[in-house]
Order: sequence, then C-alpha cells, then structure tokens
Amino acid sequence: MTRHTVRLVTWNVNSIRSHHRRLGAWVERHRPDVLALQETKCADAVFADIMADTLPAGYEFVHHGRDHWNGVAIVSRVGIDHVRRGLPGANRPPYDEARIVSATCGGIDVHSLYAPNGRELDDPHYLFKLVWLERLRTAHVGGRPTAMLGDFNVAPADADIYDPARWRRRTHASPPERAAIDALLDTGLRDVTREHLTGPGVFTWWSYRPGQFDRNRGLRIDLALCDAQVAERVRRVWIDVDQRCDDHPIEKPSDHAPLVIDLA
Repeated sequence: MTRHTVRLVTWNVNSIRSHHRRLGAWVERHRPDVLALQETKCADAVFADIMADTLPAGYEFVHHGRDHWNGVAIVSRVGIDHVRRGLPGANRPPYDEARIVSATCGGIDVHSLYAPNGRELDDPHYLFKLVWLERLRTAHVGGRPTAMLGDFNVAPADADIYDPARWRRRTHASPPERAAIDALLDTGLRDVTREHLTGPGVFTWWSYRPGQFDRNRGLRIDLALCDAQVAERVRRVWIDVDQRCDDHPIEKPSDHAPLVIDLA
C-alpha cells in the first residue's frame, strides 16, 4: 500500500495508567499521524507526565481530564491548533465532564469524544446521554474537513452487535440512541467504517468476561464519522484486534481495539 498522507486512529484505552506501555509500543510500530484517545481516566498533569515517557519524538498532544473518570486526548505529529475543550455553550454539571476535546490537525477538524454510557433505559444517565448526543449534533459546523472519532457508546445497527435480540431492550442499541447517530449522519457526516468494512462481525469492543473476545461476541461502538472531504480520501479502514488479545506480552488490554483510518 502506498504510504498514506494521514493516518487517523481512535482508541478507548480504558485508563492510560494501565495501558500506556501498550500504547507506546503501538505508536512506535504504526506511527499514526493523529490519535484520538478516550477514557484516559486521569487529570491533565498526570497525562502529560505519562506521555513524556510514552510517545516517540515528534508528537504533541492536548488532553481534557480532571480525575479518574472519563478523559479524552488528541495526539498528533501534524500539528494541534485551535484547541477546544467541551461542547460549545453552557457546560454545567453533568455537561462539564471531560468527554470531548477538539483541535485542527493537518487541516482536519478532529474531535476525540467519549459519549455517556447511559447505564439503563430508566436511568437519568440515559437522558443525559441523549441530550449530550443532540448537543454534539448541533455543535457540528459543516464546511471544514471533519473527523469525529471516539467511543460513541452506540451500536448504530443490528449488524454492529453480536446478538441483536439480547441487546434490544438495553442501552447502546435503543431506537433513540440510534436515531441520535442518524441525526449526526444527516448533517453530512459518514460512517466510514461501514463504507469500507461491510461484512458481519466487525466489532471494536468486547467484554472482559471469559470467552467473549475469543468467540467474537462484541459491539461496534467506536466510530469514525467523517465529512465528505475526509470520507472521499479514505482508502483503508481496519481494526487492530490483536490489541485486544489477553496474551499480549506487554500489558493486559483495554476492552476496546484501535480503529484505524488511512487517508490517501
């Protein structure tokens, strides 16, 4: 394959403290140009200290985190400009949680986001999730090359779940959550993973319960939603499932695998 111009990656690392060695080895091997991270689970100063010992030379980063919950980051070797933390507008609790950071990297508006989980359909956190996704939609401004990367905590269709019937009355697959993703796509964004990986069993998350990963009982909840300017440049999309293997020699894995988008 001809060397890409930009390699975009999104990865929910499920604690940078626990998985920074694995992350550093992956970056050394694959040299992403822009890496969106989620669930770093640390404050800005802690993240900076860890990255100082983790990243190869030439990378810079921006992080949005406060404590051991949530946390998002963008790591780039093609520049980081026009940094924004949080959603536009008022961010009173719980909307002040560290769930989105945005910056311009290599001419692309990159958003690293970690949507609320929702917990249960009758939990107040579920309504918070729906409103948060609606605010994300209204924050999207067309016209600039855009890549929304991250853990959306929504499987957009039945094909994105190992057992759709089992998840029909649970969060991540409810009609309102899927409608929220459809509303994002209605703004002109495109789900580039599904455009390039059309077959069954395409997942990015697997439970830690024994046998779930080995049997490919997963969900596709890590998404790359790109505007037409970026989507037309996509030449390859791949999920590095090796990073989910429990027998990795460096560290135990995150429960998510990196989603990689190579642009021509």
